[in-house]
Amino acid sequence: MCEATGTAIGTVQVENDEIRVTRWDFPHKGANTGWHKHAYDYVVVPVVDGTLSITGPDGTVSEAPLKAGVSYAREAGVEHDVANGLDTPMAFVEIELLKSG
Repeated sequence: MCEATGTAIGTVQVENDEIRVTRWDFPHKGANTGWHKHAYDYVVVPVVDGTLSITGPDGTVSEAPLKAGVSYAREAGVEHDVANGLDTPMAFVEIELLKSG
């Protein structure tokens, strides 16, 4: 992803010239990635059902309900801080396409 300084735990599982796969664990409500901007196109695969609270560059906060195994993709350039919006742990796998950006 980038050099975020939040409280979520990012564990790189695979990294090569083409992709980087990172598992993000949010152990409690409010655990967050820290403010960051995506340098590459990416895909997110939720590991469990949950809700993310996403703060955009203008300060707007939106809730994003996720279902385990239901993926979504975004293009490079997305700026945000992502936080766990529920009282239960949340996790997703992020796949960055390193040759896309």
